[in-house]
Order: sequence, then structure tokens, then C-alpha cells
Amino acid sequence: MSVETIEQRSTVRKLAPRYRVLLHNDDYNSMEYVVQTLITTVPSLTQPQAVDIMMEAHTNGLALVITCAQEHAEFYSETLNGHGLSSTIEPDE
Repeated sequence: MSVETIEQRSTVRKLAPRYRVLLHNDDYNSMEYVVQTLITTVPSLTQPQAVDIMMEAHTNGLALVITCAQEHAEFYSETLNGHGLSSTIEPDE
């Protein structure tokens, strides 16, 4: 009589590192243009959220747009930059 042991491996899913997409203030894009560009670039944003982000960047020089996976963050930042806005990403510590 033999006893079989079944090894159970625990699977721990590591979350992909998150990145912050940052919007920098600029002196050449209108507030309306910035809001429209945010809404069209980041579909999950509502107009009130986009207005808040634009005002934050306008007032403080920098605003958090969204925190997401690196691939999405790079896409959003590149798209915002491609539309004439100033955007960077950084790891979400």
C-alpha cells in the first residue's frame, strides 16, 4: 500500500507595478483644450474629474491624472504629449 502526496503549490500573484501619469502646467494650451484632451485620452475620466485635474495643474504646476499599469501609463502620457500637453510618468511608490 503506497501513500501518494500531492504537492500543492501556492500561487501568489504579484501585482504589476503601478505608475502615475502626471500633467504639467503650461502657458500655451487653453483650459478647455486641456479638459477635452484629458477626456478623450483617458476614457475613464469624467468631465468634472478632468476639470479638477486641469485646475490642479494650473494652480500647483502638476496634477495626477491616473494611476495604472506601466503600459497604459506610457500610452496615456505619450498621447497627452502628442496633443501638445506636457505629461510624464513615475512609479507609484
